[in-house]
Amino acid sequence: MTSRLDSAQPYALGLYRIVIGLLFACHGAASLFGVLGGARGGGTLEAGAWPGWYAAVIQLVGGGLVALGLATRAAAFVSSGSMAYAYFVVHQPEALWPLQNGGELSAVFCWALLLLVFTGSGALGLDRALGGRAAVPGPRPRDRTPSVA
Repeated sequence: MTSRLDSAQPYALGLYRIVIGLLFACHGAASLFGVLGGARGGGTLEAGAWPGWYAAVIQLVGGGLVALGLATRAAAFVSSGSMAYAYFVVHQPEALWPLQNGGELSAVFCWALLLLVFTGSGALGLDRALGGRAAVPGPRPRDRTPSVA
């Protein structure tokens, strides 16, 4: 069973990346363009307003890049950092715990995107297609010490 799961890992990671990227980009689109309910229950953010407008641009661009699997690690790093900033500067001063200060989504996005910094794009990403590498890498060989019988 483990080998079957290992062989599906790049695809599961690719789907994870796509979902996280799309959800993240939707938040930016809502704030910048007023779609999907808009910013804070309706409307858009004023262009150049600190920090909300800049965060929305990072969300839209970073989320789009992550969803496409293009420059995934760099986009996820910047996006994760923006969510860490959002949590510690905007939410955490209100209360210690995310459940109390409304920062659950910032914390979850921060950690979900940080994971992609270390794992990369997985399968189905443009990084692999444009880089000329194999579309899906095989499972990593395990270190096996030859047994002496």
